[in-house]
Amino acid sequence: MPIEIKELHIRVTVNSSPDAPQAPPGSARPPPTNGQTTDTDAIIAECVEQVLDILQRKAER
Repeated sequence: MPIEIKELHIRVTVNSSPDAPQAPPGSARPPPTNGQTTDTDAIIAECVEQVLDILQRKAER
């Protein structure tokens, strides 16, 4: 008898180096290091823009 999986949760923890500052559990963004805030903010802004474009296209259908 086949089994149907309706919901799947995957949790991953990646540590790049032991010296890197760690974010507290449950935080959405890691703490910025060495000018990372500008790059991170630009990436987030681009992602938000693309998601809004996709949602707008879906709403037009």
